[in-house]
Amino acid sequence: MNEIISTDISDCYLRFADENDVPMILEFINELAKYEKMAHEVVATEDLLREKLFGDRRYAEVVLAYYQDTPAGFALFFHNFSTFMGRPGIYLEDLFVKEEYRGNGIGTTLLSFLAKLAIERDCARLDWAVLDWNTPSIEFYKSLNAKHLDDWMTFRVTGDPLSDLAERFS
Repeated sequence: MNEIISTDISDCYLRFADENDVPMILEFINELAKYEKMAHEVVATEDLLREKLFGDRRYAEVVLAYYQDTPAGFALFFHNFSTFMGRPGIYLEDLFVKEEYRGNGIGTTLLSFLAKLAIERDCARLDWAVLDWNTPSIEFYKSLNAKHLDDWMTFRVTGDPLSDLAERFS
């Protein structure tokens, strides 16, 4: 088991996930997808997560939050790079706290830990996206002084359009 990371919250601790945690990570992903009304989009499997998170090339990292020794939430993140700042950043792909544990400071603890990790790793920033209808999360992020980037739009290419675009390169 990985090292326990103490927090300011009584009965709460964090730790980095290891390969044995893959079933729990997939469970959190499915719960998040259900909350976001996107459960039909989850195609991740334990084998795929095991390979991509803990294989020879690790594409992302996961921090698990426990409350009273029970898995309560997770954060999945990876490094990006700011060409303007000339330094890496951390991109938070997913943050989720189970409904029964919300309001205990676990989300704030996970984000605070990632901010601390970003500073320790000489990162210039911590970025993430939120669905525009998710008012509780938006208000939560604003309470932490996170800024909404009005000038930026997110674009994505996946599936057949991704393949079509790749075929343009020869």
